[in-house]
Amino acid sequence: MRSIVPAAVTLAVIAVVFILAPHLYGNRSLLFSMMTFAALAQGLNLLYGFTGYLPFGYVGFFGTGAYTTSLLVLHSHLPVLVCVLAGGIAAIVVGVILGPLLRLSGAYFSIANLAASQILYNIFSNQDLASVTGGPYGLKIDQVYNPTASYYTMLVILLLATGLAAHFRFSRFGMALRAMNQDPTSASMAGIDVVRERLIVWLISAAIAGLAGGAYAWNLSVFYPDAVFTLQISVFAIVFALFGGVGTVIGPVIGAVVLYTLYNAVGISAPQYFEFIYGLLIVVLVLFLPNGLMSLLARRGIRVI
Repeated sequence: MRSIVPAAVTLAVIAVVFILAPHLYGNRSLLFSMMTFAALAQGLNLLYGFTGYLPFGYVGFFGTGAYTTSLLVLHSHLPVLVCVLAGGIAAIVVGVILGPLLRLSGAYFSIANLAASQILYNIFSNQDLASVTGGPYGLKIDQVYNPTASYYTMLVILLLATGLAAHFRFSRFGMALRAMNQDPTSASMAGIDVVRERLIVWLISAAIAGLAGGAYAWNLSVFYPDAVFTLQISVFAIVFALFGGVGTVIGPVIGAVVLYTLYNAVGISAPQYFEFIYGLLIVVLVLFLPNGLMSLLARRGIRVI
């Protein structure tokens, strides 16, 4: 019960903040992008924060969800929300196909995952498949454009990802994941099915990215392959999660809010200064706060989740 209450409060605070934010700040597009990266950082946190697998190619699931949602909107009569859900399912299917990558570890896994995302990008942007995927010309689904509905859909996805992080943090399943992360051999000897549970987390993480990609495509309505397969999406998700604190519930969301706000305040108008500030932040993070901002609060005796 003591773990349920703070988790419920965290979810309620996130919901209230992003429900009220559009009424207090007029740029709903910026808020939507912030939620998108918060959801991606949280989805990546589920995998990296609890299993130690860092997916450099996490954007591959995001792009798959965006394209699956858009293609279903164009070629079926399904409701948009069903198409977004299908984007998450498609990401799971891709995750199953790429499941053997989990046999790798460390940098080998990260690089192989990055290569897989580039393969997906080349498939969807292939000129020869333009009649199906739009190729390099992208897709247009402006007939279902609804910024309000897509905004709240992304909020639900963020809350779902954060709720899963809370479950991982406080459940026996999460304890098993942390044991696997620290010593997979000992965890296996203790009766934990390491292969199965890694695969489960991998697919859950993929589903979050696929759902986020579907909602993002719905909100954007017109996009090119570069917009949903750019490696910047993976980089932002990784940096935001690390900055806030992986393995926590609220850390990735705080990291996304703080750094994405900084990006919009400095990065767009003065990108050269932003790159310097970002680089300096990463250096400081690695040297003094390897466990993110949440570790700073923990050192002061403040309980964080």
